[in-house]
Amino acid sequence: MAHTYGIYIRFDFGTDEEKAQQARHKLDGWRQAFRLDKRVQYKMDRPETAGPATQAAEKSAPAEKPATAGKTKEKAAGKAAAKAAGKSSELAAAKPEAATNGKVELLVRLYFSPHEKLSEQRWLARIPAEEPFRSASPKVINQADPEFEATDKQFESIS
Repeated sequence: MAHTYGIYIRFDFGTDEEKAQQARHKLDGWRQAFRLDKRVQYKMDRPETAGPATQAAEKSAPAEKPATAGKTKEKAAGKAAAKAAGKSSELAAAKPEAATNGKVELLVRLYFSPHEKLSEQRWLARIPAEEPFRSASPKVINQADPEFEATDKQFESIS
């Protein structure tokens, strides 16, 4: 789906995975609070070296769910809490490994319709000014910029 209109903001967090997750969380909060579902979209871009560490952590979570299927509710709840604590420690151990492997970029697409120019300008000013984004060297890519097409293709290719 090719978009002919929009503005991209590229944030380079370097190897700071924690700041990137804070930024993602803040964007999620704004999207929900202000109902910006299709107007503000984002994707995290990581190099291939950081992919296996995060994919392994994600694959281990579904494998643990069937183990509690035949237990009583109290036992399942107690074991689920213990597994959640174990998962969080596994994820905490995986985060530094992922952060040391490569850089993390966040691509944000602002896609407001032409009659919402004022809202677009406000979000374009607000997002890079907030704390987790400010330190990530924000770069605004308008439709007229030569790298807009490459950024659009990159955004569409990130899963």
